[in-house]
Amino acid sequence: MNPVLLSVCVMLALSLMRINVVVALTLSAMIGGLSAGMSLTDTVSAFEGGLGGGATIALSYAMLGAFAVAISKSGITDLLAQTVIKRIHGHHPDQLSNIIKYSVLSLILLMTIASQNIVPVHIAFIPILIPPLLAVFTKLRLDRRLIACVLTFGLITPYMVLPVGFGGIFLHNILLKNLHDNGLDVTASQVPSAMILPALGMVTGLLIAVFFSYRKPRDYPVTEPVKLSETKTLDKRHITVACIAIVATLATQLTSGSMIIGALAGFVVFTVGGVIAWKETHDVFTKGVHMMAMIGFIMIAAAGFAAVMKSTGGVETLVEMLSTSIGHNKGLAALLMLIIGLLVTMGIGSSFSTIPIIATIYVPLAVAFGFSPMATIALVGTAAALGDAGSPASDSTLGPTSGLNADEKHDHIWDTVVPTFIHYNLPLIAFGWIAAMTL
Repeated sequence: MNPVLLSVCVMLALSLMRINVVVALTLSAMIGGLSAGMSLTDTVSAFEGGLGGGATIALSYAMLGAFAVAISKSGITDLLAQTVIKRIHGHHPDQLSNIIKYSVLSLILLMTIASQNIVPVHIAFIPILIPPLLAVFTKLRLDRRLIACVLTFGLITPYMVLPVGFGGIFLHNILLKNLHDNGLDVTASQVPSAMILPALGMVTGLLIAVFFSYRKPRDYPVTEPVKLSETKTLDKRHITVACIAIVATLATQLTSGSMIIGALAGFVVFTVGGVIAWKETHDVFTKGVHMMAMIGFIMIAAAGFAAVMKSTGGVETLVEMLSTSIGHNKGLAALLMLIIGLLVTMGIGSSFSTIPIIATIYVPLAVAFGFSPMATIALVGTAAALGDAGSPASDSTLGPTSGLNADEKHDHIWDTVVPTFIHYNLPLIAFGWIAAMTL
């Protein structure tokens, strides 16, 4: 069996068996390397050599975690949670209208989208905002699988079509650059336009999750109530400092291209502005690191897994099999390219890291099959985005779980990974294929 295919299947099987994701990634990487004919020493060396590739992401998340903790100290997240709680206090669940439920979902969705493009804290806001709202979700009898789908949608769809914040990194710094590096002559304005149709697949999946799959109320066992933050008096000066810090973070990140430097700039503003006392900086940073530590370790392990997959040459073999076995069937070629992208991204856990791996092979292959430049953009971009939802090692699934499982009533695999895989990867394949065949 192809080593990439075998590794991804083993990783998914272990994850579904509730094996820790870091352990699953490490074991599957070893199995993939050995099945490709590599020695154990070479496999371990490739894995360890790739770990450094995840260090930047891990440090970025640590800094974003500290920045998110600083935002919470300004009282904004507590104010939001308490406002929602007061709105529903004293009401019987049957008396709560759908307007309140959908207002909460819309608010969460807007904040998630903002975390990618306006206030670039990415997933770091989730462990800060979501746990205080778990009591609200229970009161509203909301299915947490629905919340996971809403959060994952907001984490993925904006970077597919909006060239600002993380979208600017994905569409311009990574996708456009790799297309140019492989000889495809396209402009920056064409990239987001080509990704609009695939993004509609994400919208379709979200609508199905909201209005069909998880529409019915779901009750969760009540043991100890989720601890809610105490009501804080809103300090206008702190709010002003928070706004300045957010602007400074966004401006610095866009200027430097570094999430680390951007989050550091915002953290400094919070400290200088007095929201965080100088003597508290160590404790705040430590809390942020602790909050994001597991996600960081998983991303580091995923980088090692990706390095082994590159060393096996399994991706190239998969594509070679594709190109030699399907003749000139353009529609089948598009479908198989998307499915291979799904497998690769699910193993690596990052669409951003998948593009450099597949673009080198996919661009010449797409040109050979006669796909237009816009169709090629859609193929490569969608193939990379596929699997970001539904991968056990993706921050787009790890983030939602980090908040929804604060009371240990939400399973990462069965309540986040499986629902997001079903509702987003399947529509993405369909809409990505339509884009490839029509653009």
